Amino acid sequence: MSASTAPAPHLRLPDFIDSRKLSGAQILTVALCFIVMFLDGFDTQSINYMAPAIAKEWGLEKAALGPIFSSALVGLMIGYLLIAPLSDRFGHKKMVVTGVAIFSLSTLASVWVADVPMLIALRLITGIGLGAATPSTIALTAENSPRKVRASFVLAIYCGFSLGFIAANYAADALIPTHGWRSVFLVGAVVPLALIVFLLWKLPESLNFLVLDGKSAQAYAQCRRIDRSLPAIAEPIIEMEASDRGKCTKVTDLLKGRRLLGTVLLWLVFCINLALFYGLQSWIPTVLSERGYESTTLATAASMTTLGGILIVFIVGPAMDRVGAFGALGTLYFFGGGFLVLLGFTLDAGAGMVLAAIFLVGTVSSGGQKSVIALASVYYPAEVRSTGVGWALGIGRIGGIAGPMILGAAFTAGMSAETVFTWLAVPTALCGAIVFYLGKRAKKESSVAEEATGGTAAPSAASAK
Repeated sequence: MSASTAPAPHLRLPDFIDSRKLSGAQILTVALCFIVMFLDGFDTQSINYMAPAIAKEWGLEKAALGPIFSSALVGLMIGYLLIAPLSDRFGHKKMVVTGVAIFSLSTLASVWVADVPMLIALRLITGIGLGAATPSTIALTAENSPRKVRASFVLAIYCGFSLGFIAANYAADALIPTHGWRSVFLVGAVVPLALIVFLLWKLPESLNFLVLDGKSAQAYAQCRRIDRSLPAIAEPIIEMEASDRGKCTKVTDLLKGRRLLGTVLLWLVFCINLALFYGLQSWIPTVLSERGYESTTLATAASMTTLGGILIVFIVGPAMDRVGAFGALGTLYFFGGGFLVLLGFTLDAGAGMVLAAIFLVGTVSSGGQKSVIALASVYYPAEVRSTGVGWALGIGRIGGIAGPMILGAAFTAGMSAETVFTWLAVPTALCGAIVFYLGKRAKKESSVAEEATGGTAAPSAASAK
């Protein structure tokens, strides 16, 4: 039978992705997204390792470094809140490529930076590019992953961000003594510029975006790369489960009807988790130093947090996919409260015990942050996923800014580290309670939807098992 007369298969998204075996095309998509996140982490963290050399060369006081560090974080918020939502209108692939181009070119320009104001401006632009690319990278990973491994794959690519942190440390250590701090910027620019060629060539556009944009033929061509048994046809039929077909996504779509409470609660979890992460990252070295621990222990403590956040992915990711995203993450947060209390009790128990406790805390502070991003990627439907993830990350930055200040105020008020860490268990457990509630709510909404459609509705991506 010719291609023009072959019967048109009836494809439905996301059922098509969920019902097929994982293909090489999907694995390649996830791998490219992992590399983008790795470079994102490298560029975000590298300035911290370059700072001492920059301060020495330019004769800067430590206070002058603060705006340099903060400028990229401000840029990230702009990218998350204002630029990332545009991907639902123009396409996730375009936003990933544009974001990578922005942060790589601004990083390349930083090689020739001559003064602090210019560096602040370029770091701001770099942050905007990083913030623009990340939500679309997460959305593309989620959309191209079968439901049974979706959370695991989102967690896996976000581990690339953490590994980028580590790589930035080693790169700065190897390059700065011989080639100067500008060489780190050069590496951080050239690699993503080269990656753009592969992204343009191999990174697929969002299937949902193509269908909504009336490009079903292009969407079907991508479906055939995933399932090569599909016949070649001229006019494919592809349907979507999305309730807002053909509608441009606005931020207000996250705050309408049943989404309002869920979005606000999810933002609260992001804020608390980032406050916990940045608060602990900022103050644990100082607390350990005051307890008389050696500098090698302080350096290892920072690595333990990152390592804990990476290794827990191998447990939480499969648990989120098989047991349920809400139940797995809620349980992690409740365990995290116990780990924080344990950290308080082990502060004077020796380097081995305190590092082990910090590792466990890292599973919830760093691992919880990765996991709640994965939760957001399955909580929001495809048509608002990039906007939902971007705004959750952006709003969460408020917590990241407030966390170190809150802990600093507690220590200034005379609270002991043991007391502070014990009290931190309360908001951590609150995150667990919120996530469990969201899971119960999502399950109820899924049941109502099934009853309304006579039991034929597909299970929601956000439904709690």
